[in-house]
Amino acid sequence: MQKNPYGFRARIGLIYIASAYAMDVEFQEMAPRGVTSHVTRIKLSEDPTRFTIDDLVELEGKALEATSILSQAPLKAIGFGCTSGSFVNGVQYDKALIQKMEAIAQVKCTTTSNAVVEALHQLDVQTIAIAAPYTKEVTDQAIQYFKEAGFDVANLIGLGMMNDYDISALDLKTIYDMAVQADHPDAEAVFISCTGIQALQVIPLLERDLQKPVLTSNQATFWHLLRLSGVHENMNQYGKIFDF
Repeated sequence: MQKNPYGFRARIGLIYIASAYAMDVEFQEMAPRGVTSHVTRIKLSEDPTRFTIDDLVELEGKALEATSILSQAPLKAIGFGCTSGSFVNGVQYDKALIQKMEAIAQVKCTTTSNAVVEALHQLDVQTIAIAAPYTKEVTDQAIQYFKEAGFDVANLIGLGMMNDYDISALDLKTIYDMAVQADHPDAEAVFISCTGIQALQVIPLLERDLQKPVLTSNQATFWHLLRLSGVHENMNQYGKIFDF
């Protein structure tokens, strides 16, 4: 048997949207020594260039099937990596989905929205600003979710996008500017929503310039999966949340 197999500290599972291409790459970039991520993809919609609220609502069954597939591997934790797909039906739906995933996989599970909530609690934040690529129909659901979770939303900026290809192709300047515009004097943290956004590289710049914690969907999900797996590496080059 190999003395130091891949993932000797932790192997984490990720359920990710098939048409997006940011989250799995950012997981690889953030992974500390001895931690590996293992991905199963699911279709968000039949047309990869557009999705609807109905497509988001229908993700539960696909996520549970993917959980069953991932559970064949010896993993420490599994995450459902879709922000809007986990907040679209509210907090109780999200919690129920996690419970169903854990019943199938018999390991600790999370979703992106739940991971963000856990991160905000660790940061002791009450009021947030949200930067998101979505249409108003979807961002309204985001506001509702975080209010249900006990937070105040001081401001939200949305780009009106419903195309995963375009979302994943957003450049760093656009992402940076969106977060700066979303920020608000009352906000104690800024959350950049969507696992399709490649925002990892702007986190330290934004935290320095805004003088407050910045969370992204991919960063918060990876942080939570590490903690659920018992890995407590300080990687604050990827944001203040890794101090916790």
